[in-house]
Amino acid sequence: MSADAGRLRLNDALRVTSVGLRARPLRAALSALGIAIGTAAIVAVLGLSSSSQAGLLVEIDRLGTNMLTLEAGQSITGQQAQLPREAPGRITLLDNVEQVAHTALIKDKGVYRSRLIPATDTGGLQVRATSLNLLSVLNTGVARGAWLNPGTAREPVAVLGRVAAQRLGIDRTFPDQRIWLGGQWFNVAGVLQSSPLESDIDNSALIGYPAAQRYLGYLSLVQGERKAGPPSSIYVRSDTDHVAEVQALLAPTANPQAADEVNVSQPSDALTARAAAAGAFDSLFLGLGIVALIVGAVGVANIMIISVLERRSEIGLRRALGATKNQIRTQFLGESILLAAVGGIVGVLAGVTATVIYAGSKNWAIVIPVEAWTGGIASAILIGAVAGLTPAIRASRLPPTVALRTA
Repeated sequence: MSADAGRLRLNDALRVTSVGLRARPLRAALSALGIAIGTAAIVAVLGLSSSSQAGLLVEIDRLGTNMLTLEAGQSITGQQAQLPREAPGRITLLDNVEQVAHTALIKDKGVYRSRLIPATDTGGLQVRATSLNLLSVLNTGVARGAWLNPGTAREPVAVLGRVAAQRLGIDRTFPDQRIWLGGQWFNVAGVLQSSPLESDIDNSALIGYPAAQRYLGYLSLVQGERKAGPPSSIYVRSDTDHVAEVQALLAPTANPQAADEVNVSQPSDALTARAAAAGAFDSLFLGLGIVALIVGAVGVANIMIISVLERRSEIGLRRALGATKNQIRTQFLGESILLAAVGGIVGVLAGVTATVIYAGSKNWAIVIPVEAWTGGIASAILIGAVAGLTPAIRASRLPPTVALRTA
């Protein structure tokens, strides 16, 4: 007998290997479903995580990492401290500082859609006085309407943050659009886009400092003169290459007498931290995907064992016609691998589709890591090999006489 007598050509091997799957397509599909679900979960989690990270990097690049925020902290007695009214002016004198804007939280002033709404139903909205260059420093814009100008900053005119507008049910601006703010009517000039670097702006109604002084009584005495202020938050854009140096000088510059009462932060760090916290859920979903793969492997092994029992007559007939143990073993092992590979490919396609749809809806860059889909298919093939090994060995050891007699 020649050396090739016990071997099958590749096309014959594939045809023999797939005969069990083609004979029972529904059972094969259900068996591959667990593999497909697990693979899809793994690919989708890795794809969405990579796409989210890419989207975050683009967002951070757009917003810039050179913005620093100063806020009033607590005094040594534990009471809420205040920033000096002169703090923004002092900060502008620092080297490598490019822009400075500021807002002042006006406490105990609510924002309502109507004067009939109970004062306790604040909806978590705030009133803030603002400098007119706020949008350029935060790198955000106006979604509808217009921003404050030197004229409207003196009048009862407000611009709403994105969340504030949603909670007030205001989705457009028109003449005489009004809100009840601080016990009187203010006209709505516009609605802002989202402000990722300063989420408090999203929840606020913004008015000019002169209007805050005139209509809400927000003022302080500076050398006996009544002026609007002080600010509660200061936003600083510095030279990108000198952010750390500027950050170290901000607190003592803003409040030389009590630098420890000033909190300085870098909002872009918070964005990165939020992404890392969201990424913590990736391991959970990856674990669920692996569990689904294990369940799929158990299903494949179970189906292959049943297949061996059901096809004893086929095994006996093939052995009687000269098939070797190696050919029988290869047939059933190949069938298991093919079943798992089909499930893996379907799962990869489903995971890629889910990633494309979701990332596209979020306007993220679509990123499918190579290790996601290659690892998914490789894992499926490995699981198919492990799950089918025992049934394949069992089939190859079945004596032809016993197989034919029990058929």
